[in-house]
Amino acid sequence: MVESSNLITFNGLTNSSGYDTFLLDEERGRLLVGAEDHVFSFDLVNLSREHKQIAWPATPSKRDECKWAGKDLGKECSNFIRVLQPYNSTHLYICGTGAFHPICAYLEMGKRAEDNIFRLESSHFENGRGKSPYDPKMLSASIMLDGELYSGTSADFMGRDFAIFRTLGEHHPIRTEQHDSRWLNDPRFVGVNLIPESDNPEDDKIFLFFKENAMDGEHTGKATIARIGQLCKNDLGGHRSLVNKWTTFLKARLTCSVPGLNGIDTHFDELQDVFLMSSKDPKNPVIYAVFTTSSNIFKGSAVCMYNMADIRRVFLGPYAHRDGPTYQWVPFQGRVPYPRPGTCPSKTFGGFDSTKDLPDDVITFARGHPAMFNPVHPIGGRPIVVRTDVDYQFSQLVVDKVEAEDGQYDVMFIGTDLGTVLKVVTIPRESWHDLEEVVLEEMTVFREPTPITAMELSTKQQQLYLGSALGVSQMPLHRCEVYGKACAECCLARDPYCAWDGTECSRYFPTAKRRTRRQDIRNGDPLSQCSDLQHHGTNFRFLFNNSSMFLECSPKSQRALIYWQLQRPNEDRKHEIKSEDRVIHTEQGLLIRTLTQADSGVYTCHAVEHGFIQPLLRLSLQVIPTQRLGELLPGHSTKHKLWYRDFLSLLDHPDLNSVEEFCERVWRKERKQRQGRGCPLYRDWKNYKDKESFCPVDCKLEPEYIKRSTVIYRG
Repeated sequence: MVESSNLITFNGLTNSSGYDTFLLDEERGRLLVGAEDHVFSFDLVNLSREHKQIAWPATPSKRDECKWAGKDLGKECSNFIRVLQPYNSTHLYICGTGAFHPICAYLEMGKRAEDNIFRLESSHFENGRGKSPYDPKMLSASIMLDGELYSGTSADFMGRDFAIFRTLGEHHPIRTEQHDSRWLNDPRFVGVNLIPESDNPEDDKIFLFFKENAMDGEHTGKATIARIGQLCKNDLGGHRSLVNKWTTFLKARLTCSVPGLNGIDTHFDELQDVFLMSSKDPKNPVIYAVFTTSSNIFKGSAVCMYNMADIRRVFLGPYAHRDGPTYQWVPFQGRVPYPRPGTCPSKTFGGFDSTKDLPDDVITFARGHPAMFNPVHPIGGRPIVVRTDVDYQFSQLVVDKVEAEDGQYDVMFIGTDLGTVLKVVTIPRESWHDLEEVVLEEMTVFREPTPITAMELSTKQQQLYLGSALGVSQMPLHRCEVYGKACAECCLARDPYCAWDGTECSRYFPTAKRRTRRQDIRNGDPLSQCSDLQHHGTNFRFLFNNSSMFLECSPKSQRALIYWQLQRPNEDRKHEIKSEDRVIHTEQGLLIRTLTQADSGVYTCHAVEHGFIQPLLRLSLQVIPTQRLGELLPGHSTKHKLWYRDFLSLLDHPDLNSVEEFCERVWRKERKQRQGRGCPLYRDWKNYKDKESFCPVDCKLEPEYIKRSTVIYRG
């Protein structure tokens, strides 16, 4: 990625880390990044252009208090920025951990990009409790809506009081019930989003995604459970009960598991990240979620998809109720009060103007029944991407909807805890419940292995931005040139961003009217798309007995399988070349350790993918007996010195049209006999008039010593 100039990286400051709070500002063309003691503003087009930064460290007194409380001065007692939200047309609202003393402030940006303003309002700081976590290791999430901040975070120094807060704005602050494990049980918040319920804004709901410990009796052992929570945006709390507490909060379990034998599923419970893919209907986005396993037995990751219809069905289903002699969680079978708990007060569903007007039995029921009994299952009942028995786990996810020749496709960019990114597209076979996973690329985006902790995608710039403890990286969403210039290679890549334009694999634009463009994402069938499939010519190579040979051949596609064939002289059949002690198949090609006469023939390297066989290399090899060396050099035998002019005569020899391999073998043999002699350097040979007498071949030659034209003689 670095060598191809497809990756731009901002290597973090020496006195800062944790570049994992992102805010994408497409209008101003900026990426805002919160890190340890700093806020950065980067150019979306190119991160390496002159960036802006503001230092906002914790005060010395707060750092001292943090240290005295037993915290790590170097890793915890700093101001880690955890909230970056747009407040109005000119300012952002930002909060940090403040060395275990959360603090918030306003950051001025100006209305337009050309205002070129990036300034912290240092005259006005606010208490960050209920907005930012105390501990930088605690996961939290927030969103700003109409001047009100919704946050899922810890609310005390010890990290025992977790809550979902609404602060700022004209209303009194409101939160979840305190110290009630039925509401929240040691949660770690991953994301928060607004999703409309109807065309009436009074019905708008806030959805929170988090993981928490299972409630008592819900699961054997201390299991982690993934959750989706909902609450009404216009919830003002109760009148006599749940005063300044949410009255509409409900939560349900998100499941992501692979069905197994005997009904035993493999569960992915550790929710890591969530991405909402908007649709034409804003009420029904598709939800992508990244999970890992909490098992100590094996490592695994998965991506599951959910639709809002299934989520709403669960929230309209039975409440979880704990009763009976076994005191287990069961579906509530009694009478549910009206209006149904969790319903927003509006003219759409019942006519109540405010949650303060709700009947007491509704509030009482809501207080004791915040959880739903049924879980939310993913689309298709199983993950769309699964990885097990690999040395990495998924950590982040963003998704781009891409228009292709044969429809729309969601391309996923999945970050891992090793600092790599998987570019994956899922393609329906018979239906959307039967998906084929296609890995388009797997890229390393940081020089050192480090977990990717933040990702943002700019459709306007067609760029992906990634954060980690080490810094920030930027990469393009598409790199069509890596698939090669052949039509078949471009078609087999099945990348919705790319199509063959008649000359090369290039960016596909739905509005373009080129007749020559070729693309087939659903089937990846080059036979139906490419009438001009290239036929590779035959290369020739001559080597001697007992030498070694490496034939380089690797496919452009990660999904292609390589197999080799050999057709020996005077034989009609082609034989598959199988691995053995002397012949080794590698990812880069074929290695034959010791050549024999039987290795002569025509070698063909094929890539097989999707039922399509593509020849990548065709080479004719002639293995020459060592004793024929004298015959090939007129007037010489191997007992005599071989001079430079002798090798020049080989260039036009009828049996050899390549001299490099021959030189390689002879010099390797001769230098063993002449280890003690000095060698002429290339610069000396170049300036010497009688070059032939100056440079006997039996000298110990090094790669840089003797060069002629484009041929490099190595020894």
